[in-house]
Amino acid sequence: MADPTGFDVTLIRFVRAPRERVFDAFVQSAIARRWMCPRGMSIPEAQFDARAGGRFRVAMRARDGTRFVAGGAYREITRPEKLVYTWRWENALPAGVDTLVSVVFVERASGTELRMTHGGFPDAATRDAHEEGWGSSLNQLTDLLDERGQAATVVLYGDPRSSYVRTARMGLAEKGVRYTLQPVAPHSPDIAALSPFGRIPAFRDGRVALFETSAILRYVDEAFAGPSLVPGTVRDRAQCEQWVSAINAYLDGAMIRRYVLQYLFPKGPGGQPDRTVIDAAVHDMTAQMALLERAYAGRDFLAGKALSMADLFLAPILFYVEQFPEGKALLGRHPNVMRGQSILRARASFRDTAPGV
Repeated sequence: MADPTGFDVTLIRFVRAPRERVFDAFVQSAIARRWMCPRGMSIPEAQFDARAGGRFRVAMRARDGTRFVAGGAYREITRPEKLVYTWRWENALPAGVDTLVSVVFVERASGTELRMTHGGFPDAATRDAHEEGWGSSLNQLTDLLDERGQAATVVLYGDPRSSYVRTARMGLAEKGVRYTLQPVAPHSPDIAALSPFGRIPAFRDGRVALFETSAILRYVDEAFAGPSLVPGTVRDRAQCEQWVSAINAYLDGAMIRRYVLQYLFPKGPGGQPDRTVIDAAVHDMTAQMALLERAYAGRDFLAGKALSMADLFLAPILFYVEQFPEGKALLGRHPNVMRGQSILRARASFRDTAPGV
């Protein structure tokens, strides 16, 4: 955590790996290139001369091609207990300023406790930026060394029957991200700790905590390798955002909250589904399905030529709609929509996240 009285930051991380292996990850270029940068970046170049007085240099590259280069000199190397080295950015703030990194490796019964202190920053903003960067980098170190891989740090919270939880799970699957699913209900203590609204899903990646499905998917898309969940052109990205907004603002309300949930949790006379609510929902769904039918005309996906976040939001909703009589009949009258859904339903991300119905 950041030191409120100075410009130092200390991070403590437990890694399920032998101490020697964790130590080597800091001093061997072949290993360091796989983790020593924040998520969403890569390391095309890394040189390490791990001896007292030796130097290292790490070049990080963002997805837009921007390079950030850091280097320094080793002050102390006591394998596998401790590392002390300077850190200087060549082309990023604070450029040309030496700061000091100290890493202590404590052997534990089932792994290694890593205690990192990075100090000597000129101001709080720079300190906080490094705290965020190192936190993300240590997530990648855990991914690399823990036998659980990314599932050691990436956790999704929510009921797997929720259409929004399924959307997030499908996105993680499409990106090839391993994760831990923590089944919890809305407004449970775990959710309340992450979401001020108590809604599911919620998400953690190490120290990064998020709520709202759109935010979770955008983070996952930019932080991890794999096919993009947003289209490549300006127009198609705008269309993707258009559909995500429309699905959240309009389709979810009619199709899930007023239609599907009326069957699952009836509130009509005698504990039966309220036909007045259902009929009004079906009226709105008819217009919405016609809109989707036009959107799918001549194309397999809602935005662009490949799967996007828009498709991930829609597919779990239509899956539930089809479970009930009016919804099944309505979908049957819209062949373009059904064609698009058949393509999505053939994907492993859809099959592997199917909820119990």
